[in-house]
Amino acid sequence: MDGEFIDVWPASWREVWTRLARHRAAPDDFFCGLYDETVGSLTPQLDAQEHAEIINDPVQARVSFKKMVTSGFDDERALVGFLERLYEAINEWGGDSLANRYFGLLNAFVNKYSLRYDLRRPCTLCPTLPGMFTSLFRDLNGLGLGNDNIARRLKDFREAIQDLRVGQTEGRIANCVTKQVMLLEAVGATATGVTGTELSTICSQTRQWPHPAMRSSLLKLYGFASDVPGFRHGTPSTGMLRDIDMRDLVALSILFIGFTPYLSDQFNGDVVYQGH
Repeated sequence: MDGEFIDVWPASWREVWTRLARHRAAPDDFFCGLYDETVGSLTPQLDAQEHAEIINDPVQARVSFKKMVTSGFDDERALVGFLERLYEAINEWGGDSLANRYFGLLNAFVNKYSLRYDLRRPCTLCPTLPGMFTSLFRDLNGLGLGNDNIARRLKDFREAIQDLRVGQTEGRIANCVTKQVMLLEAVGATATGVTGTELSTICSQTRQWPHPAMRSSLLKLYGFASDVPGFRHGTPSTGMLRDIDMRDLVALSILFIGFTPYLSDQFNGDVVYQGH
């Protein structure tokens, strides 16, 4: 799962909607209104007569809405927008009591399934920093679906991370960093106008940088990875202040992944932030 509503949406039937319908402030035609709001927000319009029949029949509306939930949706942004707008409609149907119950159930749903949002009052689903990182890594995996070399380098990097469970040795940490640098090189090699194969050359050739300081930052990180014994070369370093440990692995992994949108013209920052 990628932390999006789309992945766990069918579970909302029991976690949110049936519980909300049992609230004392929920009107008898609760599912009629809910179905009407859902159809208007997320699906093509039905035949007018059929639509009128459903929204005027609480039993049929409940059945139809359940089908819409359990069959899933394919648009994360539209779904999030619907959930946010629904708060006002629920407030009209049952006042603050029902609206607060909806907010609480929705917040519990987000927390239970570790979704990529923070829920703020009155009802705004804000993407989180961990959510953006997850989304970025998901899109990186997406690049691998269309490029065998990127897919192989992703596999190598994952296996290197998994090997740390055997022991967090300096050699295994070095291997993780090495494999991630190779992954960045594989990504950067696909960018428009890039002909180089080493990260230093790729950084110079790509045109995604907003400022030279950003390029310089990645080049310095690459220089660090090249200078540490056992990372990219076997020769001793005169600049090391201490041995490499897990702090460096965590920091470098996050930093290197964070630079990937500059190395490819296939990332969309707005999609990374808001979801697909």
